[in-house]
Amino acid sequence: MSTWPDRRILDLFGIQLPILQAPMAGASSSAMAIAVGNAGGLGSLPCAALSHQQIREEVALIRSHSRGPLNLNFFCHTAPVADPVREARWKESLKDYYTELGADFDAPTPASVRAPFDDATCTLVEALKPEVVSFHFGLPEQGLLDRVKATGAKVLSSATTVDEAIWLEQHGCDAIIAMGYEAGGHRGVFLGGELHNQVGTLALVPQVVDAVTVPVIAAGGIGDARGIVAAFALGASAVQLGTVYLFCPEANVSAPHYRALRTAKGSETALTNLFTGRPARGIVNRVMREQGPISAITPAFPLAGGALIPLRAKSEPHGSGDFLNLWAGQAVGLKHELSAEALTRQLGAQALEKLSRH
Repeated sequence: MSTWPDRRILDLFGIQLPILQAPMAGASSSAMAIAVGNAGGLGSLPCAALSHQQIREEVALIRSHSRGPLNLNFFCHTAPVADPVREARWKESLKDYYTELGADFDAPTPASVRAPFDDATCTLVEALKPEVVSFHFGLPEQGLLDRVKATGAKVLSSATTVDEAIWLEQHGCDAIIAMGYEAGGHRGVFLGGELHNQVGTLALVPQVVDAVTVPVIAAGGIGDARGIVAAFALGASAVQLGTVYLFCPEANVSAPHYRALRTAKGSETALTNLFTGRPARGIVNRVMREQGPISAITPAFPLAGGALIPLRAKSEPHGSGDFLNLWAGQAVGLKHELSAEALTRQLGAQALEKLSRH
């Protein structure tokens, strides 16, 4: 076999390899998107934590160094309503850490910001004209989505259940990311918030493939060519990879995060809502062990992170990841020593070779 058995994603996005780089806020930027795009995959820029000016600058840099298509990723959560009582209760639960580290407990709590997709951001997308726009936590309201699609951009979003996948197709997605329970970072949950009924990649992908007509992209627990081949066997048209790219030199991960990635096993990650208020998978650290990974008192996304910022500021310069969100998926044990471009090319070649044997 000299070509991929399913070319729908390749043709839809105009890429050579059915590999999408996950948009990982804080950890991936223009350098990674350039590298993956130049290798023939789809590079992605996480935009939810960037200002509009930063987005413009990053996109300009990517366009000047890569001819590949680009995915801009946005969050479409509902902006939280302030709840001073809940926020104070959450901060109070962390008071002993403030005392231990010498952080000022009485100082105003820093803001933890993740901007939802809105009219001004949509106007920016209309000006930048990315080939792909992806969303996390569902889709924006229909008027904004129609404007995005009018630019010619293809639209993606993540589904963690079959019901979410069906909803996304009905509301205009051109392709759907089937995000298994194994995936690192924030869960894309948007229809209900229950974690006990979340589905693993192996079970989720074929059910989503059967339930929708648009192409499906497998995500979660995929870290090498074997995982890519398995995704195709399950009916996926491509894969989205995140954790495996965190080992690349293009990743913007702190020293404690990188050290944790290098030493962690897949069994040492867990879902937690401590760092933002929404469930996300990361490597278990001190605050997750001592507080419990899921807390009933965290403020709404993304406000929970504010109370942890002073603790990070005191501990991280000393090499500690005790209060840092160490995002990683269950494929964290599949480690390598490659650049993002070399990794993308290698994974594509190895997967195609394996597929040719079947």
